[in-house]
Amino acid sequence: MLYIVLVLVLAALGLLVTALITASSLWAWVSIGLSVLAGLLLVADWLRRRRRTSAAPAAAPEAEPAPEAEPAPETEEAEQTTLIPKAGELGDPADTPEPVAEEPAEPGEEETPADDIAVLADLDDEVVVVDEHPRYHLRACPWLGARELIPIGIGEARQLGFTPCARCTPDATLVAAHR
Repeated sequence: MLYIVLVLVLAALGLLVTALITASSLWAWVSIGLSVLAGLLLVADWLRRRRRTSAAPAAAPEAEPAPEAEPAPETEEAEQTTLIPKAGELGDPADTPEPVAEEPAEPGEEETPADDIAVLADLDDEVVVVDEHPRYHLRACPWLGARELIPIGIGEARQLGFTPCARCTPDATLVAAHR
């Protein structure tokens, strides 16, 4: 069915190109007719498949429940099975991967006084940001660890909506260095 639709669509495309080249509206209408026919075939196929899948579960016979196995007679002492791995299955402990440490929580936002914000607006000092995180940091921030850093000017970082990190306090540090 899908092959027929594919042939109809390709024929409609060919007729459309022919209509454009020859400037004949007859070929354009035949192309539209073939496209509509292909669409109707797709809808008919979808309805047929839908009916088949909805009728299949109703027609399936119910499986008879399997007879329950009789429980084994209990002995006075319950046996306990211990599973011991085969030789070589444990491997070398040095080959086991180290557990992945959880990422430390996002640091809070540093509170910056209004007069410090005015000083920061004139600075061209560089801070760093981490992709997908809202804070900007000094390079020495302990939260950064081994993350991939993006250097950026502090004014640009503020314009882009980044906020200062509460751990490394970049605003207070840079303002103190420039006063």
